[in-house]
Amino acid sequence: MGAWGVGAFDNDTSCDWLNNLGRVDNLSLITQTIADILESDEDYLEADAACEAIAACEVIARLKGQWETRDARRENVDRWVLAHPITVSSDLVQSAIQTLDRILTPPSELLELWQENDASEWLASIKNLRERLSF
Repeated sequence: MGAWGVGAFDNDTSCDWLNNLGRVDNLSLITQTIADILESDEDYLEADAACEAIAACEVIARLKGQWETRDARRENVDRWVLAHPITVSSDLVQSAIQTLDRILTPPSELLELWQENDASEWLASIKNLRERLSF
């Protein structure tokens, strides 16, 4: 995983996922990405799936009006959200929160990768996202 920061779109995998989001005009990719985590029969959660799910959760938070950082690096996601003022169901929000909880529960490759160093900043970013989803 190529990462340059702790944010939802600060890695190659989530940026690739965002490119795919640009090809749809609904919540289908977001819903499927979250379902892939929650409905998986696998015990071990792969890092790429977790990165994509975090990106999906960030889009949901922004659709709810809970923006975090808005800058040039996040311009593509902001543009998509503004072009698609979709109401997000409470069920999807709950699933997004459950997804973040799963990412933070071992066995999770992304959690393991961040714990190899100081994970405090990444954990804080996930907590912030979880809180923005809860509003």
